Amino acid sequence: MAFNKKYKAAAAKVDRLRRYSFEDAVKASKEAAYAKFDETLEIAVRLGVDPRHADQMVRGTVSLPNGTGKTVRVAVFAKGEKEREALEAGADVAGAEDLIERVQGGFTDFDKAIATPDIMGQVGRLGKILGPRGLMPNAKLGTVTFDVATAVRELKAGRIEFRVEKNGIVHAPMGRLSFPDEKLLGNIAAFMDSIQKAKPSTSKGAYIRSITVASTMGPGVKIDTALVKDLRAYAA
Repeated sequence: MAFNKKYKAAAAKVDRLRRYSFEDAVKASKEAAYAKFDETLEIAVRLGVDPRHADQMVRGTVSLPNGTGKTVRVAVFAKGEKEREALEAGADVAGAEDLIERVQGGFTDFDKAIATPDIMGQVGRLGKILGPRGLMPNAKLGTVTFDVATAVRELKAGRIEFRVEKNGIVHAPMGRLSFPDEKLLGNIAAFMDSIQKAKPSTSKGAYIRSITVASTMGPGVKIDTALVKDLRAYAA
C-alpha cells in the first residue's frame, strides 16, 4: 500500500498529456523518483516496424559515451594469447575448454560473453544455457571476434545491445539517475542515433512513433518525437 501511495505521488508530478522536451523529461524523471537506491533512467521507443517480418527487425549495439553506471561482468571464451589479452583488457573470467565446462556445470556469474571464432563451435554447445539468458556470443553484435581486448573494453565502458520486441518497442538503460543531466542526454543522443541508423528500408510511415523515459520505479514521461533533432547538441 505504501508503494502505491509513493507511486501515485510521483505520477502526480508528471503531466500525462504533455509531450516533454528531452531536457525537461530527464528533469521530470529525476523529480518523480522516490526509491532509496540510485535508479536507472530507462528509455522506451515505439517504432513503426513489424518485428514478425525478418526484414523489419531492428537490433544492434551502441557505445554509450557516459556508460551505464553499472559494473558489467564479462566472460571471454578464448585460448592461448587471446585468453591473456582478454584478461589484460579487464575480462572477469576467460578460458577455453575449462570455462565451457564451468558453464556446463552451472556457472553463469557474468553479464556479457565474448568468444573468438575458432572456439564458437564448442561454445555453441552452451546454447541452452546461454541463449535464454541472452548471453550467447553473436558476430552481428560484435561479441564473436578475435579482437577480444577491444570488445571487453567497450562492454565494460558501456556498450549495450538493443533489439525491438514483438510489440515494436525497444527498451534500453541510459545511465544512473545520479548522472548529470548532460551525461544522460549524451547517452540518449547516442542511442537515438543508433536507432535511426538501424531503420529498415521496408519500414513505412513514421518510424519513431513514441518515446518515453522513466526511472526504474517511477512513472513514464512522454517526449515530443519531433524534438529528436535537438539531441545533436548533446552528441559526442
